[in-house]
Amino acid sequence: MDQLLVALDVDSGTSAISLVKKLRGLVGGFKVGSRLFTIEGPDFVKKLVDSGNRVFLDLKFHDIPNTVKQAVEAATWTGAWMINVHISGGTSMMQAAINAGKSAATDSSYPRPLLVGVTMLTSVDEQTLKQIGIDRPLREHVLTLAKLAKDTGLDGVVASPQETADIRKACGQEFTIVTPGIRGSSAGKNNHDQARTMGPAQAIKAGADYIVVGRPIIAASDPCAAAQTIVDELSKL
Repeated sequence: MDQLLVALDVDSGTSAISLVKKLRGLVGGFKVGSRLFTIEGPDFVKKLVDSGNRVFLDLKFHDIPNTVKQAVEAATWTGAWMINVHISGGTSMMQAAINAGKSAATDSSYPRPLLVGVTMLTSVDEQTLKQIGIDRPLREHVLTLAKLAKDTGLDGVVASPQETADIRKACGQEFTIVTPGIRGSSAGKNNHDQARTMGPAQAIKAGADYIVVGRPIIAASDPCAAAQTIVDELSKL
């Protein structure tokens, strides 16, 4: 199932490789986040890529433009299929990331990665938004960020499923939308620390291109069965 990406949020490369071997062919790719990347480093990402896996490198770069430029260059050299940056870093930062992805791909044997922008984390709710000094509705803020990402030239965004339909309408069919916060239905009922969630089929119907699922699969007693349940749900669309 091309649309299903599994988050390898585990504490060792050995555990991650075990999951990859079990799930390869059943899911569309794997997400490597801050925890696993910090433990195993870029060579681990290269290992996954060179073994034929699509890797979403989820490090959410957010810094001054030159630092993000250098980070995206390094990320591109791992062969990652998709990389993300925080849209709130601003236009100059995003443009530096875009240029870095293009130039680094030219200098490597890997293709240019998809570059997507993080809108607001799925753990954020209206109260959290106000706490950080943003005095407008969360949905409106997310949509503003998504439009800025598109206007700057990013390939797409990472957004909760609750904003996906609005982003799709505003940004068009060619704009890639990656959706974490998948809970409920075949993805289990425990929201953990996610505040803005939706079931797998609901998220795809709302306009997501890819859904990212972590704990409902990797923490299951049978990860393959858990992933298959989601795949079966999506196949009925």
